[in-house]
Formats: sequence, C-alpha cells, structure tokens
Amino acid sequence: MTLPRSKIVDPNVTRWYHCITRCVRQASLLAEDQKAFDRKNWIESRLHELDSIFAVSVAGFSILDNHLHLLLRIEPEIANAWTPMEVARRWLTLYPPRVNRKKVAATKSDIERLAADTNWVDDKRKRLATLGWFMKCLKEPLARLANRDENRRGTFFEGRFKSIAILDEESILTVAAYIDLNPLAAGLSPLPESSPHTSIHDRIEHVVASGRLSDIQEIRNGSVAAQKVSDGIEDDQWLIPIEDRRAQGSKREGIKPGFTLGQYLLLVDDMSRYVREGKAHLAREVASIMDRLEMDAQRMADRVQRMLSSGRFYGSFLSATQEGLRRAATRLGVCRLVSTA
Repeated sequence: MTLPRSKIVDPNVTRWYHCITRCVRQASLLAEDQKAFDRKNWIESRLHELDSIFAVSVAGFSILDNHLHLLLRIEPEIANAWTPMEVARRWLTLYPPRVNRKKVAATKSDIERLAADTNWVDDKRKRLATLGWFMKCLKEPLARLANRDENRRGTFFEGRFKSIAILDEESILTVAAYIDLNPLAAGLSPLPESSPHTSIHDRIEHVVASGRLSDIQEIRNGSVAAQKVSDGIEDDQWLIPIEDRRAQGSKREGIKPGFTLGQYLLLVDDMSRYVREGKAHLAREVASIMDRLEMDAQRMADRVQRMLSSGRFYGSFLSATQEGLRRAATRLGVCRLVSTA
C-alpha cells in the first residue's frame, strides 16, 4: 500500500529516516570534473549548515556521482523549545532579507518584527522541523547553482526524494553502515575510511584532527576500556554521535548507548570485508559486541549486502523484526507494512 509522506514521516512512529535523492536521468551531475565549483564539497558544507539551523540532525551521509544518501533524525521537541526570536533568527539565516535583489544580513529589528507575528512563527517553526523543508533547502540552491554554472535550465534532481522510516536501533546502525559502504560497493574507494564525501570519513578525520586515533583503537582491548577512552571523543563532532552518552553526563543524544565510535568503525570495517570478499560470517569479535547489545550482527551484514546489491528500495519502512512493522502499522492505521530489506 502506498502511503503519503505525511504518514511515512511521523515522529510518533519514529524520528529516524533514510533519505535518497538521485540526479535526473541518473546522470553523473555531482561528479568532480572541470565545473566552476565542487558540488560534493558544496553538499557537505550545506549539510553542516542546515544541521545547525533546522531541528533535523544528520547522522550519516554518502555523496556519489549521481545520487546521495542521508541518515536524518527529526527533532520536533527541540523546535518547540525555541523562542519566537530564535525561530525568526534561524529562518532569516536560511532566507536573509534582500536589498536591490542582493542578500543582506538580518538586523535585530528584522528579527523582532517577524517574531511578533505569532502565525508566521508557528508556520516557520513547523518548517524548521520538517524533513521536506530540510531536503528542499539542500537541493534547490544546488540545482540553481549548477544550472547557472552550465548555463542551462531544467531539473537537476529527479522527482521527489525517497524517505524510509527506520523503526529500531539495529536498523539505524544497519542503514548507517550501508550509507558509509556505498562508495566501496560502487568501486569508488578500496576502504570505507578512505571514501571521501562520507560520514565515516568525516568522523575519522575529526578523530585524527583531535589527536584521539589511538583512543578509538583501544576498542580491541575490550568494552570496558573502550567506554573509558571514548569519553568526549564525539562531543564537538557536528554529526550525531554514534554512542549515546547522556547517562554519563553528555548533553548530546547519540544513536546507541554502550556502542562506541571505535566499535562502529570495527563493525563497518568487517562489513566491508564481508561485502568485498564475500565472507560467510562476520568476525567473532564483531559478533560478540553486537550480541552484548542484543543485536544480530550477521542479520545486519546480510541486509547491508542485499541493500548494496539491489540498488533500489521498495517500501518505506525498515525494521529488524516483523513485530516492529506490526506496531508501526497499528499506529498508522493500516493493515500491514513491508520492510525495504
């Protein structure tokens, strides 16, 4: 059964979504060549900017030549806590005022004037927590810049973006690994960590720049040691942290409590060998980590491999279990849902 996006994107069902958007005719319009600006770097920078403006957070991304994947979390409770002044400031950062058709910095009086309009504030608050507006503000400026770059008109991206609701933690990590392994599966990179324009590359670069690479390698000494040395390693990373350390005093919500960045890198590295070399099983070390977290590592790897080999997603929900799909169907008032993988 085909559902409208208003039912697929429902924070009462899940806050997590896998979004895919493709270039028109699947042409390689994002490829790095002699264009006036590097489109992949532009997308990375724009994602960072939008993450700081919207109540939509980025957990993963992979930018290929003709399409891109995003792992996003909507945060309506954060948007609801903003003051009218904050809503106006954020919106004017997205759409600054113009003088003689040129953008100018918003003044305090601009912000105060808009913040005084209750209906305007309510409308913009909703937009700033909406997946569709996040994607619009990512895609539309790039399309305009690209058309100007090539002196063309017309569509840059095909149709609307695909959004898949992710219903449980195991599926969130499965999609995160799938996104980070996309360039490797496409033959664009030999290793996940050397894949440019991916979240895993961004995470590793951040760790290296922080001088903490030896800390995440401590994972091989056991989970207790990993927990100890992972303190603060993701606090100033703009992406959603892999590990949720709120129980240890962190203010940032991560993906999974007790699952460190080092463990995630180990998982993706072993999955890359599984995909690349056709291994029958994941390493015992990885399997034991996921068993401790009550997740099925082999099921995750098998699903990643199927997703990478199919190239197309049918359905709009992803769950590790049929029970998760049944619960979501009940909340949405439909008979049944089919998992995309």
